[in-house]
Amino acid sequence: MNVLLSIKPKYANEIINGNKKVEFRKKGFKADIKRVYIYSSMPEGKIIGYFTVSEIVEDHPKNLWKQFADVGCIDEESFTEYYANRDKGYSIKVQDVTVYENPLNPYELIEGFRPPQSFQYVKGEIFNILSL
Repeated sequence: MNVLLSIKPKYANEIINGNKKVEFRKKGFKADIKRVYIYSSMPEGKIIGYFTVSEIVEDHPKNLWKQFADVGCIDEESFTEYYANRDKGYSIKVQDVTVYENPLNPYELIEGFRPPQSFQYVKGEIFNILSL
């Protein structure tokens, strides 16, 4: 299964540039995820590429920070704020990043497109468009 993740542009670009090796999330997935399509949220508003998931690590945020602080491209204050009052978090390990030469404008390609709050599973029309 594949997902479309909304990622703030500064973090999306760090993934594309090869600096950010994990994407932190508050929620896990119900399916086994193989590929993550990167929707760089506004002001960019484009799908800029994708990466393969090598592993998803579920743990307490403090442990995630200890394990991934050096490859997460986020400062400790922002990380702590993001996981405030959470006992569990997820680190999606990034592998094999593919960058679209021409980022996709989902508002033009997908009728009624609304960016996911956090993520959405890629299937149906969206799968067909992103798989081209």
